[in-house]
Amino acid sequence: LTPQQAAGNALAIAVQRLMTNSAPKLTRQVIIINELGLHARSAAKIAKLAGRSKAAVWIQKGSAKADASSILDILTLECEKGSKITVGIENKSDSNILEAIVELVKGGFGE
Repeated sequence: LTPQQAAGNALAIAVQRLMTNSAPKLTRQVIIINELGLHARSAAKIAKLAGRSKAAVWIQKGSAKADASSILDILTLECEKGSKITVGIENKSDSNILEAIVELVKGGFGE
């Protein structure tokens, strides 16, 4: 698999997840507590967890919604310390991933 093919496959998965129009099956709200907010390293931790999901995992801040499996999408939310976010999953079988993301945020991303 070439890097271009891998990128194409990742893009296809992201597009498929974005095309899902149904509301998340389960959501949780959490507040960003770490001093640096939701930055690249913490976004990468979330994306790694979300990448293991069977269906879409979302993070929402206000009216902005991001694909949790995409570091860049997460960063566009600009979540500073104190931001309230909602994490949502499309498939209830991914509830362990939802809980892992919530615990990661509550723990300040281990920082």
